Amino acid sequence: MIIVYCVKPIDDGACRFERRVLAADGPIPPEAVWIDLVDPTREEDARVEAYLGISIPTREEMSDIEPSELLYQEDGARYLTARVVHQVDTDPEITGISFILKDRTMVTVRYADPKAFQMFTTRIARPNGCEPTAEAILAGLFETIIDRAADVLQATAERLDRLSDRVFEAKSDPASRTAEFQETLRALGRHGDVVSKIRESLVSIERVLLFVSVSYRSARVPIELREQVRTTLRDLQSMEEHATFQSQKIQFLLDATLGLVNLEQNNIIKLFSVMAVIFMPPTLVASIYGMNFKLMPELEWHLGYPMALGFMLLAGVFPYLFFRWKKWL
Repeated sequence: MIIVYCVKPIDDGACRFERRVLAADGPIPPEAVWIDLVDPTREEDARVEAYLGISIPTREEMSDIEPSELLYQEDGARYLTARVVHQVDTDPEITGISFILKDRTMVTVRYADPKAFQMFTTRIARPNGCEPTAEAILAGLFETIIDRAADVLQATAERLDRLSDRVFEAKSDPASRTAEFQETLRALGRHGDVVSKIRESLVSIERVLLFVSVSYRSARVPIELREQVRTTLRDLQSMEEHATFQSQKIQFLLDATLGLVNLEQNNIIKLFSVMAVIFMPPTLVASIYGMNFKLMPELEWHLGYPMALGFMLLAGVFPYLFFRWKKWL
């Protein structure tokens, strides 16, 4: 699918972007500033290539991690490929998105629909939501992607705080405690996966912004746009530090949860050990009076059976009281 965004003047000298979905045989309007290729076919790639005189990278090329394949210039166009997280709320995945700058037009090639793109298109539909230039759209898109990553990290931080309260909350019911530990481990795994993907995405975007910042030094780009890119880059670097902190917190909670699980297991093993020690003396008494020797005077006593039961009871109660006195139970 080919989506184009054209500048539409409105009252008071303001402008906004108008979104159009091109038909299969529809021409690309010359006033298009942003051409968005969403899951394009080979024919749609060829239409944009013929219109701008550039080559559109394939899906395989976009997934390459070599810097020479992600950031380069060719035929007067700048090719930038960043890795962006999408489907954060359901099944987090990372997708490669290519940004191509050629003259006054920007082309994006993507095979997913990250929420940041929806947020940005809503923003530029408003009056003066973005400057009507390709460089401004590129900077605005990256700024929105970083804002979206910040929202995800903030939501993850709040969930981690709630998990931390659950991990260190004292509960007396071992059954519910075990179930909570299992759910906590699964939740920490999910949050760790999201944070690691966000960090990977931020590192990819940082490389792109550094490349753009260097290219802007020799290009005739307004100083305001250069400052916007620098500000976005500083914001991104602070987000990377925040993501690193969250990764460390997840690791801490994971270690704490596993430590508490080990304590629960040790308590269970200790209980079995104590019960074995308590029943060992009664077992000894029962074993003695279970022998089949003829010369055992106690076997002829009328009170021999109650006496043996009393010995067994005392032999079991004494270790139990001793363990309680030592606070081992």
